[in-house]
Amino acid sequence: MASADERGDAAPELEAAPASLKSHVWKYFAFPVSYVDDVRVVDKKTTVCKICYARVPYPATGNTTNMAGHIRRHHKDVDLTAGKAPSLVQPTIQSSFTIKLPQTSARAKAITSAIGLFIAADLQPYSVVENTGFKHLISVLEPRYSMPSRSHLTTKVVPSMYEDVKEKVVRGLSNAELVALTTDGWTSRATESYITVTAHYVNKDWEIESPVLQTRPIYEAHTSDNLAEVLKEAVLEWKMDRQNTTIPVTTDNARNIVNASNAAGLSPHIGCFAHTVNLASQKGLGVNQISRLLGKVRRVVTFFHKSTTAAAALKAKQVMLQLPPHKLVQDVTTRWNSSYDMLTRYLEQQAAVYSALTEKDVKKSAKDLITLSDQDVTVLEDVVQVLKTMKTVTTLLSSEQQPTVSMVLPLKHTILTSMKHSDTDSQIVKDVKSAIATNIGGRYSDPRLQQFLNEGTALDPRFKSLPHLDDPSRNEIFNSLGEKILQKHPTQTQASGQGTSQNPAEDPQTAATSEGSPPAKRTTFSELFGDFFNAAHTTPSTTTPWPDVVKEEIELYKMAKVISVDANPLKWWKHNEHQYPNLSKLSKHYLAVQATSVASERVFSTAGDIVTAQRAALSPENVDILIFLKKNLKM
Repeated sequence: MASADERGDAAPELEAAPASLKSHVWKYFAFPVSYVDDVRVVDKKTTVCKICYARVPYPATGNTTNMAGHIRRHHKDVDLTAGKAPSLVQPTIQSSFTIKLPQTSARAKAITSAIGLFIAADLQPYSVVENTGFKHLISVLEPRYSMPSRSHLTTKVVPSMYEDVKEKVVRGLSNAELVALTTDGWTSRATESYITVTAHYVNKDWEIESPVLQTRPIYEAHTSDNLAEVLKEAVLEWKMDRQNTTIPVTTDNARNIVNASNAAGLSPHIGCFAHTVNLASQKGLGVNQISRLLGKVRRVVTFFHKSTTAAAALKAKQVMLQLPPHKLVQDVTTRWNSSYDMLTRYLEQQAAVYSALTEKDVKKSAKDLITLSDQDVTVLEDVVQVLKTMKTVTTLLSSEQQPTVSMVLPLKHTILTSMKHSDTDSQIVKDVKSAIATNIGGRYSDPRLQQFLNEGTALDPRFKSLPHLDDPSRNEIFNSLGEKILQKHPTQTQASGQGTSQNPAEDPQTAATSEGSPPAKRTTFSELFGDFFNAAHTTPSTTTPWPDVVKEEIELYKMAKVISVDANPLKWWKHNEHQYPNLSKLSKHYLAVQATSVASERVFSTAGDIVTAQRAALSPENVDILIFLKKNLKM
């Protein structure tokens, strides 16, 4: 169809469509205008093509199909889609899940952080992000997530997590009035040496916090000077210095770390009591006759471990003799308690062992073994009975989450008491007892250290009666505590409120039980101490000219009931903090100090698990970061 210009037709008067009509076709159409009795009339039922002036009906529904059809039929060179805004189509659910999450989105960051936490908390290898099964799991949970690379985790995600947790640990340390340390060394399978430093403090809720601060490599010789530098740097890095207060430290008894602690200005130094018990017990087992008997038992146990025939015969004899189906225990010479376990298991199974060794198929392979005589068995039974206290102490120290320094002297006293000779002891038993007593008796003998340990014991409501001391010594300990209160809080020279007073005999944290309740099962603590610390031991009233407020507080504390050895001393102090405001502050100092360095030793197994999990050579920095996160992450 020819256009109006081509035909020479005069252009009619037109009115443009209103802006509310959005269709692109209105670019080529308008409404015709006519005049009736000089009145302008717009015909809204018809449209006029601006190209050819052809009239096209416009339905009341506003449908533009007629106009678009006209353009397509008569003006094929016109593109109705040119300049047309794309229509907004709602995406389908399936298409929505094919769009990947930006790595900077909150959702993607949260998932990446969770994967880093999964690796650190559960000792998973970094390579887990490359495993088919793990990738499938994440894709099912969040199809839009793009898995990060292994290097992104090691260089970005986990180090960032470390910095966040470190900031929280530093904040906790800064809020503590006093921080104590434990430290120990460890050598990896790759013969890389590390030293771990763990901090301990009592928080505002009267709970002991024990963050592992660092597990750093040591490239130099383990001299006292080099170890001292590591300890000094740890104190500085973690901001643990306090004005007019030293930092107690607990380590094993190796001379280099003891000297390093002193050189670093850490004081007092407390030898790990678990290590002390181990050394003393080894002295007892090192008595000539016992050492020979141990060698005999060890060879028998080794034989049954290596011979499948002998092991099968032992099982059969256990069934026949109705003995527990226990395996024989092989000891580790550096761990005395494993030797104790080996002896007790051998004595339990000696009938089955002897019977199995007489079997024809076993006997010909065991011809070089020297079995124990009845007299040998009797000696071992007596020695095992002597070592039972040492075993109980070791078990207690290992099972206690936080064995505080207040336990050291009570445990030492208990051991020495059990090692006293009796008229019924054989000479070999006396030798074992003497060897143990001589070794452990010389420990913790420095007067200043003894003073510190006794003060810690006095501030533990389980042991505050100090029955292992005489009256003058007990009085001296409490006088010393009073002097420390005045040194730390000189304003106490003026009277101040004591808080809400209560009758110490009615303290709900004591171990009092109703007369009608059944007797409780004896625990490891009660088995060790019996009623020794629950017995009444009167400490003379102090005559020191202290301010009344300090004197009254100490006297009230001395009169309070001793709580059960099974009770939690920190919970007692939490309940009685307001009654003994000055002593409670001192107790936070002492009860944070550890009796053993087990907290640092436990890091070694974690370190081994981390190296095994990664199945690849880790940098020492990465080992440090992963141990730190494993021990300090709180989810």
